[in-house]
Amino acid sequence: MARVTTYLNFARCTEEAFAFYAEVFGTQVEGEISRLGAVPPDGSQLPMSEEDKNLVMHISLPILGGHVLMGTDAPESLGFSLVFGNNQFINLEPDSYEEAHRLMMRLSEGGEVLMPLTEMFWGGWFGNLTDRFGVQWMVNFGG
Repeated sequence: MARVTTYLNFARCTEEAFAFYAEVFGTQVEGEISRLGAVPPDGSQLPMSEEDKNLVMHISLPILGGHVLMGTDAPESLGFSLVFGNNQFINLEPDSYEEAHRLMMRLSEGGEVLMPLTEMFWGGWFGNLTDRFGVQWMVNFGG
């Protein structure tokens, strides 16, 4: 079945972030968490420390409406350079105002509310935030 998912890269906190998201959305990680240490060496990659071998290679978590978040650790020690910016948000459209409010409150724990959940001119409610992992979220209800 065709689908679209959102794939998130983190420096070294993917497992922590996805445990938080699983709690917020009341869901569970799909399948096993794949670890970087499971990648067979091919001789062309940088040597991997024992610490890096336990990092997440792949994780998958259903959130709202059949949408799935996926993620990986992308540490600098393995040649990655992550830059968080303002070019993308994950947009959530829950079924009730109460759920919109709950998602705003939970996702903003340890993060920053950019705009509180506010009744908008188009008749709906809108808010946005950056969570404690640097991921940006929009919450829309109604309208």
